[in-house]
Amino acid sequence: MLQRTIKAVIRPGEQSGYVAECFEIPVVTQGPTLDEVGRNLKEAVELHLPGEDLARMGLAPDPTILVTVELVPAHAHASPMRPDLP
Repeated sequence: MLQRTIKAVIRPGEQSGYVAECFEIPVVTQGPTLDEVGRNLKEAVELHLPGEDLARMGLAPDPTILVTVELVPAHAHASPMRPDLP
């Protein structure tokens, strides 16, 4: 059965803004705001898909993009158990 969605994640960038990355296709993009990175992701996927054999990639024709956004709460504090948190 072919997937009807392309899954992507948006994370805060290392320096600033946001980075979006797809799981099923090799698409990565960025933007200064969530709105901008969302628009950039849609455009990058639309530019990537033409000419691709979607069925070979396991994707149905005209897939949609399912996005998960990972955000770190502003009030989060560093934890000895979670050194990755600010």
